[in-house]
Parts: sequence; C-alpha cells; structure tokens
Amino acid sequence: MRIAALAAVALALSHAAWAADIEVASKVDAVTVYPDGASVTRKAAVDLPAGASTLVLRGLPATIDPASLRVAGEGSVAFGIGSVEARSVPGNPRPAIDPVLESKIKALREKREIVAARAEAAERTRAMIRRYAEASPEKLSPDGKAMDVAHWPDAWNAVGRELVKVNEDLRVLGAELRDLDGEIAAMERARPQPSRPGAPLYDVTIALDAPAASKAALTVTYRVAGASWRPLYDARLDTGGKGKKPALELVRRSSVTQRTGEAWTDVALTVSTVRVARGSGAPALSSARVDFRPPPQPAPRDRLDEVASRRAAPATTAPAPAAPMTGGVAPPPPPPEPAREQQAVVQAGAFQASFGVPGRVTIPEDGSAKTFRISGATVAPVLSIKTTPVLDPTAYLQASFTNEEEAPLLPGQVAIHRDGTFVGQSTLPLVAQGDKVDLSFGADDQVKVVRVPLARRQAEPGFLSSSRTDTLEFKTTVKNLHDFPVKITVVDRIPVADNTAITVETLTQSTPPTEPTVEDKRGVMAWTWDYAAGEQKEIRLAYRLKWPSDREIVTEGR
Repeated sequence: MRIAALAAVALALSHAAWAADIEVASKVDAVTVYPDGASVTRKAAVDLPAGASTLVLRGLPATIDPASLRVAGEGSVAFGIGSVEARSVPGNPRPAIDPVLESKIKALREKREIVAARAEAAERTRAMIRRYAEASPEKLSPDGKAMDVAHWPDAWNAVGRELVKVNEDLRVLGAELRDLDGEIAAMERARPQPSRPGAPLYDVTIALDAPAASKAALTVTYRVAGASWRPLYDARLDTGGKGKKPALELVRRSSVTQRTGEAWTDVALTVSTVRVARGSGAPALSSARVDFRPPPQPAPRDRLDEVASRRAAPATTAPAPAAPMTGGVAPPPPPPEPAREQQAVVQAGAFQASFGVPGRVTIPEDGSAKTFRISGATVAPVLSIKTTPVLDPTAYLQASFTNEEEAPLLPGQVAIHRDGTFVGQSTLPLVAQGDKVDLSFGADDQVKVVRVPLARRQAEPGFLSSSRTDTLEFKTTVKNLHDFPVKITVVDRIPVADNTAITVETLTQSTPPTEPTVEDKRGVMAWTWDYAAGEQKEIRLAYRLKWPSDREIVTEGR
C-alpha cells in the first residue's frame, strides 16, 4: 500500500511538472459586430511540448462574456483541448499619453512664455513713461534746469504718443495670451484619461495535451459588450429628363463604434443584423389579477405626529429644476464620393443577414465611428408628387421602389440627394425584402398648391333642435406646371369624434377621395390623380359638426 501511494504521489508530481504554463501572444484576427455587441476571434501560434500543458492568454478585456469562450485549433499532430477558464485579474493602468498632443501642448507653453516676457517688458516701458510724465519740469532738462515752456508741448506729445503705442502693444499681447491659454486648456482637456488602477482584466487559460512536441495554431472566440453598428443610407436620385428615365441609387453603409478595451487593428470585419443581448426567448407572461382596493389603514401615531410637524414647519422654496439643455445639431455633410467604392459581400439567411467588409480594417477603441459601404443598388423608381396643404402647401417629390435586395433594409438615417444636390436627411423604417419603399426628395416648385376656406356656417339651437352645428367647406387647387404628366397625391382630413354625442358628417359637395383612409388613420383621406402638363384640378372638402347646445367642443390640430 505504501509503495502504491508513493507511486501515485510521484505520478501526480510528474504530471504537474508536465503541465507547464505557457504564455501565448495572440492577435485579434476577425470581428463580427452586431447592433448590441461583437464576436471577436483571436489567433495564436504556439510550440506545444509533449504531454500536458496550460496556455495562458493574458490581459483580455473585462467586457468578455466568459460563457461565450470557445477554443479550436490544429497542429502537426493531433492534440486534445481540455478545460477553458477565464480568470478575472487586476489590470495595470496603461499610460494615457498622446505624444503628438503632448508636443503641441509643450510648443504652446513655450510660445506663451515668449509672449508673457514681451508683455512684461511692455508693462515696464509703460511704467517708465508714466514716471517721466509725472516728473517736475526742472528734472526733464539735461542740465537740471527747468524745461523751457516752449518745449512742453513736444514733451506732452512724445509722452502721449509713446503711451498710446505701448498700450496698443499690451492689448495685442493680452489677447494673444488669452488665445494661447484657451488652446492649452482645450488640449489639456483632450488628453486621454488613464484607466483606473486595478481595472479588471481577464486571463484565459487553456489546458492542452499533446502526444508529442508540435506546432499548433489556436483560435479563441468570445463575445464582448461595448461595440455596435448602425445602418446609414445614401439615396441619390437622377430625375432624368427628355428621353431619359429616372434612376435611384441606394447605398447602404454601416457605422461601427467600439469601446471594448482592446484594439481592433487590421482585422477582417463583418457586420450582422443579429441582436445578441436580448436573450434567447420571449419573456414568460404571468397572470394579471384584479381585486378590490383594500380600505385605507389608519396611520400610526408617530407618523401622524411627523406629518403634523411638517405642516407646522415653515415652507421652504425648492430649487427650480434646471432647464433642459437644447441645441440643434446640424446634419453632417454628405460623405465624399470616391471614384470607386469597395462593397461588402452579403450573406443572407432566413433569420439574419451578414455583410463582410472587403479587405482588413482598423476600428479604434475610443468610440469614434468608422463608416463602410456594405451594399448598393440602382433601381428604376416611380416618381410622384405628394402634398398636405392643410399643414403645408408645398408639393414634395417622392420616389417609390421595391426592395429587391437579399437582406431587409434596417431602420436608419438617409442622406437625400437629388440631381447631384444634397437636399436634406430623412429616416427609413424597417423594410423587408419585397416591400415598397417611399422616399421624399424635397420640394417641387413646378407644382402649385392653394387651399382656401370657402364657407363656414354656425347654427345655434332653435325651436325644433337642441343641438348646435358648424359647417365648413374648403377648396384645394392643384396645377401641374411641368411640361410632362405627373401623378399628384393630395392628403387632407376631417375631424373625428371620440364622443358619441358629437357627430361629423361629410357633405355631398365634397370630392370623393380615391383613398378614404390613409395608413389606417381615421379622418385622413387622399386624392391621387394623373395631371397632364399644365393641367389644373380642384378638390372640395365640406363637413358638418353637430353637438349638444349645453356643451362646448374643441377641435385639436385644426
């Protein structure tokens, strides 16, 4: 028994000696970015000894999800992969020094010292001029005698002239000092902040067992938080002309940002539509119960005393809440169009779409966005005009087309260009494959729209009726000033009543709409007609409101 125990201890010690820790250098090779996270793939090359060993990848970011760690590998001989663990360790703060920024700050400080020295010399000169001006006349003559009165004006002019000159020099130098102080302060605020001492990191350990010494290549994949991408679009419409049909180019882009704590340098980048942080299933729904509210319980005596003391205490004025900060951000200018842009490779499946960005890219870890073109298509749109004269008599050009790309169009901002001119920004909702897309491309001044009220009649209750009525009638005139036919849609509305005591009646003089209900909105209707070149049409809308005479009504949004 004793011999067997000694043999077991010797075997265990020899196995521990074989399982040596080997620190492995790894590099991020590929990244797949999701709207709410990222999957990172690291590669490492290692010389494996024979027997058991433990590889250690040190200093991985704290944003890793340990449950997502996966390891794969291949080598010159078959080897086994055992346990994979992620251990949280305190990290060393990295020096947050930007050499370029520090050199600029140093140069500005040296320039400030020079300007400050010039300002000090000018200040001393001004003090000497003032002392000269305050001296008695007998001290101003070279021989110590009083200066002749005839020379006093020259002395005054000299003192005034020099004082004006030195004051101007001090004003200029003071402004230069203030500008330099502002630049230095701005650059000091722009210094990168050092990471907190002891910020946690992860060390990943991988247990391996090889029958013989060999070379191996390992791939470590894990999911991280702190990364995302959002879709952006460029819509470029060529309205065509005589003998030329309109064309619309829709370019899809991805704007990628990351603050994962690790550098993504020269990596293969893919963006995916999968959301990885929402969980894997729908939440469980429990029963909702309804019951009578329990009667209020009397407050305890000490609580009543506290309330009474608060009422007796003098009221204090609460500080006014801070006004919300507002401020419009001007839309960014459209990105410059290079001669030829590389485009991503689309991999569309039944439940997701992925776009592989061509080449290898670098994404900084400071949260700044990098934008890549991932797809583009040119379609033949259907042009039309849409106007809502009850709100704005302007006619707007619209282009409609069907999404025939392999992947859906995700919600995002669209930079709108018409005939080479950037006309503004719009938003695109989620558009599935095969669905219709409508985009607006700015005002069309060649379509004139005028909406005017024709009549309004209000009737008070009489002998036979206890109700009040209000009758309104409007006329909308639309004229096509183009030299070609165009389809124009006019959208208008009548009030809708949520109370059954109020009735809204559309009158017979109204022009029947081609679309009685627009986008399932009650009371909103549309008239869509083809207008020939120079053609003008009228639309009449009349309705009557009726309600009890002892009540007052209010129409919202009129």
